[in-house]
Amino acid sequence: MIVNLQRKLRIDASALDGFLQSLSSEIEEVNSREFSIAFVSDKRMKELNKFFRCKDSTTDVLSFPHEAESFEPDSNNLGDIVISVEQAAKQAAENGLTLEGEIKQLILHGVLHLCGYDHEIDDGEMNARELELRDKLRI
Repeated sequence: MIVNLQRKLRIDASALDGFLQSLSSEIEEVNSREFSIAFVSDKRMKELNKFFRCKDSTTDVLSFPHEAESFEPDSNNLGDIVISVEQAAKQAAENGLTLEGEIKQLILHGVLHLCGYDHEIDDGEMNARELELRDKLRI
């Protein structure tokens, strides 16, 4: 499910449908499991980053893995991804990408976090996997 909670930039969520389906087939850990994506403003992303990570700045993507409660397990839900569309647009311009291409990269990055990868503590495994998948997914 994709929700657009910002109004600064136009997002065509339907253009991401095929990409989201390919994630399920290319990433074994996803394996037809569900996740949600929310597009937000920089202001909202800064609030979320401060609340959840104690960082008083905006960021491009945050991931919130689903942690099933023991009384109500939901192994089909990977979690939620939040993307700042303003940051995505800025990074797209800096990297010579389209906004859609940058958003796809951020979704991939967020999905890998939902699958348990963490570039802040691993020895480059997440980065290597992300680069491999960018190539496979042509993003």
